Amino acid sequence: MDLIHIQDAKMEKANPSRGKGYTDRSCCITNIVINNKEAKINLESGSFCTFVGKNYLDRSYTNWQEKFMAIEGIKLSSASQNMHPLGILEVEMIFAHPVESIRLQVEFFVINNCTSQHLILGNDYLNIYGIDINNHKDRYLTIGENKRQKFAFPLEKIEITVIKQVKNVNREKESLASDNEKLGAIKRHKVDLMLDVERPYPPLSKRQAYPASARAKEELENHVNELMKMGFLRNVGHNEEVEIINPVIINSHNDK
Repeated sequence: MDLIHIQDAKMEKANPSRGKGYTDRSCCITNIVINNKEAKINLESGSFCTFVGKNYLDRSYTNWQEKFMAIEGIKLSSASQNMHPLGILEVEMIFAHPVESIRLQVEFFVINNCTSQHLILGNDYLNIYGIDINNHKDRYLTIGENKRQKFAFPLEKIEITVIKQVKNVNREKESLASDNEKLGAIKRHKVDLMLDVERPYPPLSKRQAYPASARAKEELENHVNELMKMGFLRNVGHNEEVEIINPVIINSHNDK
């Protein structure tokens, strides 16, 4: 292939002095949640497999052997040494996000002679879950097809704040609604709603229907289906008489 139309790449940051490029110190280490406990993980695309050191597990998770499966006859090596794998550890980990956190099911090789102080998420699971790292000025990662939900590599204090929010939600999950736990899980919990069903109706309810874009329609349908699973909404037949008692009524007809 002939090389034509070559142009210089534009730098996202100021050009470092000669021999000082390493001082940028950007890394792909971020925080996750495992068993309601904060942990550090390195998103290492240069590693072909996902692994963690036995010493790290012994120090951080005393009961890690409950989900451990011993495997023999596997040979692994790094750039500097031969690795001694003991087996596979199944881990459920959460990438914390202030809007919607993401849970991943991952299998880690447990390495007997690994000295790393954190978990290593290798290229295998980076590909399996479609995790992409964006190295623009605002560094972030995305998981799967949703490229608009960005997981940043923020300052330590900001990241810990997000993880604490996830811990609080897990601790108080009975007060929330989900697919498995319906609204009103707390006994003796009551919410009074006063709805205006008399004329004149609110101006927003008088707007004419208009065709929605395909993207907006898909997002709305997904959101409505989620609300139905959680018990906020339900389908009403066209011949069914219903009193106006719901805070939200959605009517869709001919894509309007």
